Amino acid sequence: MKINLFLAILRPHQWLKNLLLLFPPFLGGALHRIDSFTSFILPLISFSLAASCIYIVNDLLDRQQDVHHPQKCKRPIAAGQISFHTALFYAAVVLGVALLAAWQVSLHFLIVVIVYLSISLAYSLKLKKIPIVEMFCVVSGFLLRLYAGGSAFQVKLSDWLVLSVFLLALFLVAGKRLGEINHAGGGAPTLIRPVLALYPARFFEICMALSGAAVLVTYTLYLIHYNGNLLLVPLCCFGLLSYLARVLAGKGGDPTRALLRDPYLFCVGVAWALLVAWDIYLR
Repeated sequence: MKINLFLAILRPHQWLKNLLLLFPPFLGGALHRIDSFTSFILPLISFSLAASCIYIVNDLLDRQQDVHHPQKCKRPIAAGQISFHTALFYAAVVLGVALLAAWQVSLHFLIVVIVYLSISLAYSLKLKKIPIVEMFCVVSGFLLRLYAGGSAFQVKLSDWLVLSVFLLALFLVAGKRLGEINHAGGGAPTLIRPVLALYPARFFEICMALSGAAVLVTYTLYLIHYNGNLLLVPLCCFGLLSYLARVLAGKGGDPTRALLRDPYLFCVGVAWALLVAWDIYLR
């Protein structure tokens, strides 16, 4: 099998989500306490490969449905470029490496990875068909990444940070669902994701408005509690509104693709990281 097809089923662009593992040490001012490159990179490798295993399994389960999706139909499994058994074999190999890497980090980290894999598998098999529950399953993946980072780098998580990540994840998931509906246009979004038919009209727009406003409140309280730079609040507000405008304009709601392709969101992300780094490490 060509290496580009193997990389495609791993979805490396989605590994950007695993930067959440670095949030606890980064925001906690503990990056300088990471004593080796191995201890830094192993958690990222483990969670990235665990996520890739789930992506492969999900593509296998949804291969007939993905044929109708304007973008997912190009994936190697849906396009018939990789056979079912070959993909299953690679999923098993990737899973084994992910668990081995997690074990090398710590037992607690391994447990978090296993919980993530269990919820993700339950989502792929059944829970993705249940409205709202399926959203919270995806949101849990963001939270587990945060807890995994706290465990791997031995940093205590702030309750305000956990709430902020939870609400931000809910905002992004609602945006992705709304993006799928808008992208379907005059077609049937249920062919893309059947559960979308079970949601009321404008549900995701309202969900984005509520969660977007709430995340600004919780993040502001987080900054106040830790004497952070409040200039980060208008910057985050700009980023949230830019993502909302992008979704409503029908440009797609995938958070990782949006961050990598939208110049406004990319600049907001870089500016946020630089301001936080200056505030915590240089001020």
